[in-house]
Amino acid sequence: MPKARAEKRSRRERRGGGGGTGTGILFNTGAGQHILKNPLIVNSIIEKAALRRTDVILEVGPGTGNLTVKMLEKVKKVIACEIDPRLVGELQKRVQGTCLANKLEIKVGDVLKTDLPFFDACVANLPYQISSPFVFKLLLHRPFFRCAILMFQREFALRLVAKPGTKLYCRLSINTQLLARVDHLMKVGKNNFRPPPKVESSVVRIEPKNPPPPINFQEWDGLVRIAFVRKNKTLSAAFKSSAVEQLLDHNYRIHCSLYNTEIPENFKIAEKIQTVLKNTGYSEKRARSMDIDDFIRLLHGFNSEGIHFS
Repeated sequence: MPKARAEKRSRRERRGGGGGTGTGILFNTGAGQHILKNPLIVNSIIEKAALRRTDVILEVGPGTGNLTVKMLEKVKKVIACEIDPRLVGELQKRVQGTCLANKLEIKVGDVLKTDLPFFDACVANLPYQISSPFVFKLLLHRPFFRCAILMFQREFALRLVAKPGTKLYCRLSINTQLLARVDHLMKVGKNNFRPPPKVESSVVRIEPKNPPPPINFQEWDGLVRIAFVRKNKTLSAAFKSSAVEQLLDHNYRIHCSLYNTEIPENFKIAEKIQTVLKNTGYSEKRARSMDIDDFIRLLHGFNSEGIHFS
């Protein structure tokens, strides 16, 4: 890069351009640091969250606090989880000496590696790299929260709400919809962020089902994972994988041992799997077109024959 251009870029970054905050800090876009700068979008997100004066709000990736400060004006407390110590300092400076300071609690560290606190609602412009693991950390969190209003990469958001038979329908879709009601609220263009990301974004509302469905989620996900590895294959073909047969054979033998059930010498797990698929009517079905009720019936069919997933 020519020296004059490099110096010009350096001055711009110190002023807050080129991904800066205006205080000399450069955003780490590789870590998903894209700050929501449009106050109209910020206000719209807060409005859709229907915040209450008594609420404790969980925010992940508060950045420089554009969303945080607005929420602090409306709720009892905001617990902000931030991994970047530089941005923690920016956020602290922003509320220092104001009446909002004692309503803000900052947790420094990786939110995926820490236990979530009690909260009423989650409102966040998430780093997109943690979208999937964070959604399931949220949905398996107890006690239940009221709702989450979250910013995601557009395609990820559309996968969350995708229906059976559509192109984007996948394991993420069915697992999320098993545990929650999910609604796409609005699209957010890339120019509403500083620095702008390479992809468009969307805001989604997630409301956990309370009470949750009476299903062992680990086992449910084990079944769904097998079915969606090749979602366009028939289930009969998907379950013929040697790795799948070995896993289910292992699980079946453990089940029989626990319940003192004798296994015939000529037993073959492959035949038992195909019998279950045929008897439940799903042998020629494909995961891409199956809904939650279909998978519940299929899981029950396997479990009733002593076949379990992990």
